Amino acid sequence: MYKGLRDYMEVLERRGELLRVSAPVSPRFEIAEITDRMAKSAGGGKALLFENTGTAFPVLTNMMGSDNRMALALGVERLDDVAVRIDALLGAAMTPKGSLMEKLRVLPLLAEMSRWFPQQVSGRGACQQVVYRDAEADLLRLPMLQSWECDGGAFVTLPMVHTVDPDTGVRNVGMYRMQRFDARTTGMHWHVHKTGARHYDAYKRAGRRMPVVVTLGGDPVYTYAATAPMPDNMDEYLLAGFLRRRPVRLVKALTCDIYVPEDCDFVIEGYVDPSEAKVMEGDFGDHTGFYSLKDLYPLFHVTALTHRRDAVYPATVVGVPPEEDAYIAKATEKIFLAPIRLAVQPEVEDLWMPAAGTAHNMAVVSIDKRYSGQAHKVAQALWGAGQMMFNKYMLITPAGTPIRSYGALAALLRRADLRRCMIRTEGVLDVLDHATATCGFGGKLALDLTETDPSAEAEETLLPAEAHPAGGIELYDTRHAAELGLVILYAAASRPDRVDAEEYLRENGFRNVRYAVVFDYQAAGAMRDEDLLWLAAANTDPRRDVRLTDGGTVLVDARSKRPGLTGNPARFPNVAMSSPDTIRMVDSRWEEYGIGARLESPSRRYRKLWLSDRAEW
Repeated sequence: MYKGLRDYMEVLERRGELLRVSAPVSPRFEIAEITDRMAKSAGGGKALLFENTGTAFPVLTNMMGSDNRMALALGVERLDDVAVRIDALLGAAMTPKGSLMEKLRVLPLLAEMSRWFPQQVSGRGACQQVVYRDAEADLLRLPMLQSWECDGGAFVTLPMVHTVDPDTGVRNVGMYRMQRFDARTTGMHWHVHKTGARHYDAYKRAGRRMPVVVTLGGDPVYTYAATAPMPDNMDEYLLAGFLRRRPVRLVKALTCDIYVPEDCDFVIEGYVDPSEAKVMEGDFGDHTGFYSLKDLYPLFHVTALTHRRDAVYPATVVGVPPEEDAYIAKATEKIFLAPIRLAVQPEVEDLWMPAAGTAHNMAVVSIDKRYSGQAHKVAQALWGAGQMMFNKYMLITPAGTPIRSYGALAALLRRADLRRCMIRTEGVLDVLDHATATCGFGGKLALDLTETDPSAEAEETLLPAEAHPAGGIELYDTRHAAELGLVILYAAASRPDRVDAEEYLRENGFRNVRYAVVFDYQAAGAMRDEDLLWLAAANTDPRRDVRLTDGGTVLVDARSKRPGLTGNPARFPNVAMSSPDTIRMVDSRWEEYGIGARLESPSRRYRKLWLSDRAEW
């Protein structure tokens, strides 16, 4: 177990995974733009320590933004090592024990498990070496980031928010962003599905003020645990203890009875009063790559601020993928695959959530299929399991499929019987899903590829020598026509309200097209494959935007959805990006940062997607 965040940073530096920036930088836009360039460079780039932020504290970003750094954060050489350990643990614990000797062999395992439980210790921790109470507890001391040009202000982006169920006393540690309104208050952005929101409702029913304690930093395993899809009423610090093979040591907060890790860098203590009116929070460039728009959330009041003497402020940047959170999600795939097999679907062989799907939009699953309809069972069960309930698109493949291989998936998708393999339903979606007209609820689509033969002969997709505009579509792109039967279409630059992809394909003589996806004209030529996949998943509701023609072609409308049109959402967000002024400023200062050859700004590419001069269309 690391002794704190600086201990982890020392390991990163020894491994060549940390770059220091000694030049003065601003937490407002500049740090985010530098970090975004680094996070989208090869392999996630390096962690960045900004030593001169205009405050008393340095800022650490991208600290888990690569496979190597994610493994180091969890204390292993490879993420697979954690998966192997969980498989062994669950196998030993759950295998039936026939004899007394077999049962006795489990006792050492039970003794080890008992040592993972968090321990409350007396006295103060390192996180309480410096104490500010009441008026001195000034949040303006902290170098909170304002990342994107239309963000509503500065936010805490890596908070570990501690709440306690007032009925059971069970602790929850979640990660809910917090917008700083002034020196003593922030928003508390917990969605209705989250445990923090459930605790808030319980305090509201009881007519009581809700204590909340927020921590930052410390051993990086705490930050990971706060993001993990733990079952409700299971302590996140139990997961941290398991990963570290030793208990997390907790000390009592100064102004309430909530306990926090003793080695954290910062502790922000306070409360939420459920009798108070909620306040407007946002806009905020989110992990979806779009702005989550203004909405009402509880107000958090600060009563105390404490920190280590050598505190480092950890922050993350969320925006168009891939960002640091893609590597956190990859760790979750590995760690929680075994529990999914055990508790939900034993036939699940492997699970992959592509970074372009921003965790919730896309999942690829391979299963050991034994009977007809099993893929339907898997899809419905996963859509009802924990945070998998937010999934929108799912591919279900046969066992042995290398699901992270484009070629393997393309071979299946090219040959799928689309009239038979589509599994459609409606269900819960992430509140941040902006494509649905009914917030938090929308369409879901799975493709059952378990009976598809990837080696079967496939009809050739026939393309015209040239095409003329039709059906509101001007351009086409056939980069994936041969291996996938996919034609990418671009709507007219005038942004027509309606397009007819079927008319365009028919009028121009396309034949045997399996998939046709329509994007905004502005995306033409500027977007990489990963960008188009991200846009297609984010900008669509399967019940409105995905249609199977009589000829067997899947048509997808992945354009931006004009607000107010029938069936469209009432509001539609812009892509989160840096302003041209920020991009130019960072370009001009790059040599001062001392972090290698200049990296191009990803925001230049997304500028063409800009819909208006504010966070929403």
